[in-house]
Amino acid sequence: MGDGPRGIQVFPDYFVASTSGSDSLSSQASSTSSSTDLGSHSHTRARRRLRSATMLNLFSLRGRLSWKLGANDQEKVVLSAVEVESLRSEIAALEERESHFKAQLENIDEILRSARLSGYLFLRMRWAALPGEPPIDDTEVDDWIPRFVVLHGSCIYLYMISTDLSPQDSTLLSDVVEVGHLPNLTREDEEIRYCFYIWTCHGLRYECSSKSKIQVDLWLEALQIDCKLALDSKDVKNSEKA
Repeated sequence: MGDGPRGIQVFPDYFVASTSGSDSLSSQASSTSSSTDLGSHSHTRARRRLRSATMLNLFSLRGRLSWKLGANDQEKVVLSAVEVESLRSEIAALEERESHFKAQLENIDEILRSARLSGYLFLRMRWAALPGEPPIDDTEVDDWIPRFVVLHGSCIYLYMISTDLSPQDSTLLSDVVEVGHLPNLTREDEEIRYCFYIWTCHGLRYECSSKSKIQVDLWLEALQIDCKLALDSKDVKNSEKA
């Protein structure tokens, strides 16, 4: 019961004049604006969460992530000490890989700039037969392997691949005693490879081949000049026939 006479219930402010139409419209606009702001804020939070999750996926973080509200009502990822340490380790590993790739690029760039000749060749090695040892016919043996060969300064360098920082093997040009053509090879797929050899004073012979005759001729010409060697007349005829 209210404060009025007995039998009459009074509702405070019940007969207060209603707000104007403009106030109603203002209230609706405010409600709409508030809804838009909430949607925008929600979208912003979703974008932030997506970016955070993407970064974490890039570093292969495992486990379930816990999200909490921080200052300014912004969501943030809470990581355990183990996850933080894992993240640091992966960042260090990525930085190390980046440094390694950079060193590889600088190395191959230096090789291409300074080397007299470089490129991939199919290669195999043979040693000279010992005294009294019967010759071995291994022409049908397919043991050719690709190597990145570099002629630079006073050496021939053999790399596994072009981006290796150090060569697998090397030979001094002063040890080379003979270079020349070898018979062409015909592969099972009818592919023709042009071949040449490099003899060293230690009895080691490098047999090299390439799909390009021009590449083989360039190598022989460069080796003859740098090693001060000359092809004999038989090898010159074989080269002309090829």
